[in-house]
Amino acid sequence: MGLAEPRPGRIRVELVWSPAAGDVRHSWLDLPEGCTVEQGLNACAEFADQLPRLAELAVGVWGRVQPLSHGLRDQDRIEVYRPLTVDPKEARRQRYHARGQRIVSRHRPLGGKTSR
Repeated sequence: MGLAEPRPGRIRVELVWSPAAGDVRHSWLDLPEGCTVEQGLNACAEFADQLPRLAELAVGVWGRVQPLSHGLRDQDRIEVYRPLTVDPKEARRQRYHARGQRIVSRHRPLGGKTSR
């Protein structure tokens, strides 16, 4: 359904949000050209229960935080971010203490600095 072509004068936008941990929802919206992020959020009936909390949520387009007045383009992805419940560093410390061993990141080589 997300690949359908928009009608003339309309844009197709994806809205993704997570009302609770582990619950990710998304919806495709058919909006008029020149629509803002705020208008897109208000146009989604499935997102209506989240609108009262909008002041405490961050909103972004393709991973970049944007104001509600940001203009949308065809095939944009609106993302609504909940506030963090635990500091990421503290969560890592808690996992370390629970496992009793170092948690290896997949982003760094295990041997430390590479030699040339």
